[in-house]
Amino acid sequence: MNESPQQNHEHDEAGPSRRSVLWTAGAAGAGLGLGGLTAGSAAAATPNAAGTATAAAAPEAKGKTMIGVPFERRSTVRVGIVGLGNRGGSMIDLFLAMPGVRVVALCDPVKEKTAKAAKKVTDAGQPAPAVYANGDHDFENLCKRGDIDFVYAATPWDWHFEMAKTAMLNGKHVGVECPLSLRLEQLWELVDLSEKTRRHCMQLENCCYGRNELRVLRMAHAGLFGDLLHGAGAYNHDLRGLMFDPKYYEGPWRRLWHTRLRGDLYPNHGFGPVANYMDINRGDRAVRISSFGTPALGLAAYRKEHMPPGDPSWNESYIESDRTISLVQTAKGRVIRLEHDVSTPHPYSRINSLGGTKGVFEDYPERIYIEPDQSNDEWGDFAQYAKWDHWLWKDHPNPPGGHDGMDYLLVFRLMQCMRLGLVPDFDVYDAATWTAPVPLSDLSIKAKGAPQEIPDFTRGLWKKARPGMDSHKPEE
Repeated sequence: MNESPQQNHEHDEAGPSRRSVLWTAGAAGAGLGLGGLTAGSAAAATPNAAGTATAAAAPEAKGKTMIGVPFERRSTVRVGIVGLGNRGGSMIDLFLAMPGVRVVALCDPVKEKTAKAAKKVTDAGQPAPAVYANGDHDFENLCKRGDIDFVYAATPWDWHFEMAKTAMLNGKHVGVECPLSLRLEQLWELVDLSEKTRRHCMQLENCCYGRNELRVLRMAHAGLFGDLLHGAGAYNHDLRGLMFDPKYYEGPWRRLWHTRLRGDLYPNHGFGPVANYMDINRGDRAVRISSFGTPALGLAAYRKEHMPPGDPSWNESYIESDRTISLVQTAKGRVIRLEHDVSTPHPYSRINSLGGTKGVFEDYPERIYIEPDQSNDEWGDFAQYAKWDHWLWKDHPNPPGGHDGMDYLLVFRLMQCMRLGLVPDFDVYDAATWTAPVPLSDLSIKAKGAPQEIPDFTRGLWKKARPGMDSHKPEE
């Protein structure tokens, strides 16, 4: 059964894949201790006298750019999956459904999860996969295998950096669930490693493949919105019940991030699509961000009403703003608004808005106003613009899998690019840019909204227009 984004989009954070002692106490081990994140981020951005943080100069490149670098063409893509909880355990079905794809290795410290996933592989008619379930670091052994082309990581956030790094150092292309990392210097390290190892490191942002997102993308690039001026994206989703449910998130890893940061913990779903509309890193770039946060009241209020005395959550002090609102300015002067709210009552919304000199689109619910098609201040019917659907949606009008088919199209397109030797739709520079608001919004809120400079991860190459998500259908 398909899951709509409104129903269960929190699957992107890996879901109930961990017991409390497995891959959830990894913050310190992965360099993400309670005090480490702010200190590490601050080292990469120094406030000036006005309180504005100026990003340190881009580190010297360790290798040539990965912009425009295609995958090696191959008849079969061999995949290793790390993390087999709610997210990884469902995404494996999509990898197994793809032509020319083999799942050769699985890793999760919870042995029953690897056993369940391994059965899916053999039930699909593929050879039994190698299984790695010997503790938190067994993913390192998976990455050392010589018969893997691509590593997919769907684990708690604390481990994304280490797993992406290990995969590239062992010669593997890698894709991780969002966010890529929660420290600015680690984002730079992954950029450097991608360039040095010549391996792609991608943020597997499924929302970029939504039907509405891809339709708006093509319309924007065709000039229907005129000159682009502003956009907005969000992750506003009431996760209170799930964050306190030990049967969903096995262990408190997701909730504990609300004791560590005050900023936008999860910007990618909103930022990625709008960045694509505006050709960020492809003719424009995100320059600076200013963030503001409300008091942190929602989780404590929910705990008081729903959690029994003596529950471990009563030892937690929440500092994460219930709603974070950020403004990102681009080199061309455009403005992008980002929002994050997972701890107050709110219907699901990614906002997904784009405006220009000829009109505006707003999602949740979808509506459009473009001159001369609409007039008299009345919204138009977005369904009337179906002719602008991306070729992926025309070829797959009813895709299987979760999140209204976005997951399927993400995996289909990624595996297609790897089989045919194409340039991926997005790269490590996009991954770092879409994730940078995590540490920078935290710094900005602590500096009372002072702007924080967003690094130019492309090292100046953003000025050159290049293809992205608005692709042409390839010849198989």
